[in-house]
Amino acid sequence: MSIRPIKSSSEATPTMEGAGVHLHRVFGFGDTTEFDPFLMMDDFRNDDPQKYASGFPWHPHRGIETITYVLKGQVEHADSLGNRGVLSDGDVQWMTAGSGIIHQEMPEGNAQGQMHGFQLWANLPRDQKMCTPRYQDIKAPDINSLTDDDGTHIRVIAGDYRGYRGPVDGIDTDPAYLDVSMMSNVTKRFPFDTRRQGFAYIFEGSANFGNASAPFGVNVEKEFAGEELKVRDQSGNRTLVVFGAGDEVEVTAGEFGVRFLLISGAPLREPVAWHGPIVMNSREELQTAFRELNSGDFVKTGAEGWVGTPRK
Repeated sequence: MSIRPIKSSSEATPTMEGAGVHLHRVFGFGDTTEFDPFLMMDDFRNDDPQKYASGFPWHPHRGIETITYVLKGQVEHADSLGNRGVLSDGDVQWMTAGSGIIHQEMPEGNAQGQMHGFQLWANLPRDQKMCTPRYQDIKAPDINSLTDDDGTHIRVIAGDYRGYRGPVDGIDTDPAYLDVSMMSNVTKRFPFDTRRQGFAYIFEGSANFGNASAPFGVNVEKEFAGEELKVRDQSGNRTLVVFGAGDEVEVTAGEFGVRFLLISGAPLREPVAWHGPIVMNSREELQTAFRELNSGDFVKTGAEGWVGTPRK
């Protein structure tokens, strides 16, 4: 058994998307090689309705899959296939854009104004870029979870963990997606397929990962004796940890415990041509997509089996 070392760590950065939604970008819109097959991840936790109420009005996608995980609040979804649904606390939405879908996602906070959750983009392999779009809402009670003897609680969103299978299934990249909560000072190892690339995203508490000597948290500026010092905030909130090669991930929770997402997937190692909400394999395919979007031919039906050439 070999413990995966830490390849890199970073902090999610504030940005705006949609019609002015304030969120934090965990990674994406750059070189995503070390995250392959994943393209982007957003943390849309916010407690101020004015910063998210405008939502994500109608917009297109092609060539990707999205997994949306809501912790608090609601997200209302509608799309060009006629699907409608509302995600609430603990629910998951899986959408395969495939050959093309146009949808909207409109958030609504809970009674405290909280709208918390994450959205992950997974790339589609070349031979599935133009597959028939699919959509599924998964309610919180349908998500398998377990609590170990040491108090560790794990929700299995996708993939398999110790025989517990996540309900998000049929995704081409076959991701593993766990929501893990650990009590203070607990040390635990999680099996990791050696063929996969993976990362952890801390959103509560702090933890040591692998060979790290100190808990991962957020660097903040503080003043001491008239000098500004950069210190490690033990909250760990919004910290991304990317792992190197190995077959296990070792985690030691910090003083106040930790909650994090543990995500992995098999890399596609294919060319990525990406502009906005559309991800293909070549510039020519991107141009075709935007030409069809402008001409009204973007949304298709019966596109199963399309392999890299435009439909006539």
